[in-house]
Amino acid sequence: MPQLISTGFNELVLGQQAQFERRLNAETIHLFAVVSGDVNPVHLDAEYAAETVFGEPIGHGMWLGALVSAAIATQLPGPGSVYRAQQLQFKQPVKVGDTAVVTLTVKELKARIRLVVLDCEVHNQDGKLLARGEADVIAPAESGAVAAPELPKVQLL
Repeated sequence: MPQLISTGFNELVLGQQAQFERRLNAETIHLFAVVSGDVNPVHLDAEYAAETVFGEPIGHGMWLGALVSAAIATQLPGPGSVYRAQQLQFKQPVKVGDTAVVTLTVKELKARIRLVVLDCEVHNQDGKLLARGEADVIAPAESGAVAAPELPKVQLL
């Protein structure tokens, strides 16, 4: 079973980085719409989206935000992290077929409350900046490992 590794606060260093990536497909857009309730037709209706500035359906911006959250929870600092705040600016749309690559970089460490400030960037497979921001996270006190939970299979009808 795969393991998720957490990095305790005292082992974090300025400039430390981690990456997390996922590919966006039409099914992901539909699943995100179901879970979030965001049924904006720019995401779900090709005819409608064709008449917008984008010319085609685009992924939800908050899907990118969810990937930042996943990167924090599974990569840096990892399991046991408490996500306190997120500021995120969307620069370009994420499109079907894009691979979104999240890069987290430790920017600041505040020992009193184990607070880690992370620079967050999301680029596509061509290096185009999709989103940029900053997250405040309380890091776990100790490093450790936990088994990655198995996710159920989900199918759209």
